[in-house]
Amino acid sequence: MWHFRLWDVQDVAVFLSITLYMCHLAEAISIHSPQRSLTRSVQEDVFFSVDVTCNGIPTIQWTFMSGVVSRSIGIWQPGMYTNVTADYSSRVQAYSNGSMGLSDLRIQDAGYYVITVIETGGSSKDTGFVLKVNEVLYEDLQYLSVSALALACLAALLMLTMWLLDKAYRKIMAWRRRRQMPENDATELQPL
Repeated sequence: MWHFRLWDVQDVAVFLSITLYMCHLAEAISIHSPQRSLTRSVQEDVFFSVDVTCNGIPTIQWTFMSGVVSRSIGIWQPGMYTNVTADYSSRVQAYSNGSMGLSDLRIQDAGYYVITVIETGGSSKDTGFVLKVNEVLYEDLQYLSVSALALACLAALLMLTMWLLDKAYRKIMAWRRRRQMPENDATELQPL
């Protein structure tokens, strides 16, 4: 005969409290962001908007990763300290809600940005952003137009020089022809 034992009230209460505690730990840190993929042009600014909530004071860490390099941008705690690395110190603006601003973008800034939030209890959560940095095409057109203008000025200068040399050559040749002509001071008329 099979004997099934139903759970008693204490077992159910312990199970529910453990489940609620695990759910609480899982939701202890939340990172919300309206946009995870950003596209900007060279020399523009970008703002990685996040809203971090957690139990206690979080430690916020931003890291940059690309196919070539991975480096830390900075670590801070809201209202306590901000530690931005030397590579980014003049271009990064840290915000207490976890957001980060990066100014004067370069092509090398394109890549993957990871925010890691660490709670005082040791739990952590991270999320990432993809940043694409476009080159400004009008800079290439400016370079091309300046080069074309410089070449046109050089061509005009060469044409002017050739024209002046041709004029000088013609005058020298006319002067030589006049010098080679015999000079007859006395012209005698002969009777017919």
